[in-house]
Amino acid sequence: MPTQPQPSIVPLGAAPSPVIIDGRMTVWKDVFSPKEVDAIVAYGDSLAPMKAVLAGREEEKTDHMRITRVAWMERKPEIEWLYARLEAMVLEINARSYRYDLYGLLESFQYTIYESAEGGHYSWHVDHGEKNYQPRKISLSLQLSDPSAYEGGDFILQAGDGPQVAEKARGTLIAFPSYALHRVTPVTAGVRKSLVIWVAGPEFR
Repeated sequence: MPTQPQPSIVPLGAAPSPVIIDGRMTVWKDVFSPKEVDAIVAYGDSLAPMKAVLAGREEEKTDHMRITRVAWMERKPEIEWLYARLEAMVLEINARSYRYDLYGLLESFQYTIYESAEGGHYSWHVDHGEKNYQPRKISLSLQLSDPSAYEGGDFILQAGDGPQVAEKARGTLIAFPSYALHRVTPVTAGVRKSLVIWVAGPEFR
């Protein structure tokens, strides 16, 4: 695997504070620079993403629900900077927005690609995860593609008084409770890339 550049970690105090929408969706813009996003995309592409499947279902029976390509970014030295940055962001977002009891980032990051040529989309769902994993409590999506690179591909969260369309600016981090219903509408032109992160914690009581 080619060596990727190691971006420097920017202190969170130098980044804008998260913007909270309806108490569920948290939007944090400009926390990753263009060079940092380029590094994430280069690393994700080097992993050769494969077609995603849904747990317990045959591949040909999932297209109505989800068409994406994914690769898993395990915690390794070459992307330790990314894990460290996101851990710090999760702590601040949780302190400001949710105040959940958390374990941390126990699952690998999911690098996702939605291609218009394949009809890329993800229908309404919640982030339950596999039964053998710790419960997911906060989900995050990092926008890696410039909005001009694709059409469609809206991330929509069912929250508050109705559906909310997430910010599309490149380098923006979106956070929301993993139990919240959400979707990605079909990409009708171009390619949309994102990074999905889950934060585990004890069951809600």
